[in-house]
Amino acid sequence: MSFIEIDGVWQEYGDHVVLERLKLDVGEGEFCTLVGASGCGKSTFLRLLLGQEKPSRGMIRLAGTPLPAEPDPGRGVVFQRYSVFPHLKVLDNVVLGLELPQSRFWGRLFGGKRRAARREAAAMLERVGLGQDLGKYPHQLSGGMQQRLAIAQAFIMKPRVLLLDEPFGALDPGIRKDMHALILELWRETGLTVFMVTHDLSEGFSLGSRLIVFDKTRQDPQAPNAYGARVTYDIPLNADRRAARQRIAALPRHILGGCPDKPLLEGADA
Repeated sequence: MSFIEIDGVWQEYGDHVVLERLKLDVGEGEFCTLVGASGCGKSTFLRLLLGQEKPSRGMIRLAGTPLPAEPDPGRGVVFQRYSVFPHLKVLDNVVLGLELPQSRFWGRLFGGKRRAARREAAAMLERVGLGQDLGKYPHQLSGGMQQRLAIAQAFIMKPRVLLLDEPFGALDPGIRKDMHALILELWRETGLTVFMVTHDLSEGFSLGSRLIVFDKTRQDPQAPNAYGARVTYDIPLNADRRAARQRIAALPRHILGGCPDKPLLEGADA
């Protein structure tokens, strides 16, 4: 049985069709990397999964039931721009995720519950490498450290689904490699289902268990918004990565970034 079912989904804004005829079945625990040309609806797809938007047509089901129509703690999200609270210290940024669901009126916990929440948040921050920075403010952290904080915020909620919208795009190459290792470790430990948008095919290949390509297959010069993007390639990456590498290398030039001769998968796992 599919954990997440995308059944005939379209997303339209007036006469502008962004996505059309999406059909996917995703098992629990898969790591799906989403690639495609800029503007082909990858981030729109993430917003549909998060519940920020409702499909114009079709249905999204989570564990056999319609996806809730608004975000909830079961779906975590990390953006490219660091989604942290600048006025709160590192520890309080993560504790807040535990306080709000348990204390909707006051927005904070007291006594033993607060101490337990702070211990849990501190353990999560230690796990992502920020154990020595609990008392700092976000502006005192580097970009990579702020992204670690955003990841801790997401994981402290124990989501079933994690949505990543180009989370490492603004980081230096060395820091990105460290973040790749961290997100893979956390994914393997928790077994949650991940959808990650990236413009880096090598990143998508090395992180994902499944590479999903979005592309517009129909074009009308007289009505450029008449057709939306579809899933044109769905490549499993676990069973035979060498065969998957060959399929990725054969993707159209505009998806490869116009660099078919560049070793895009250099450094990726064989």
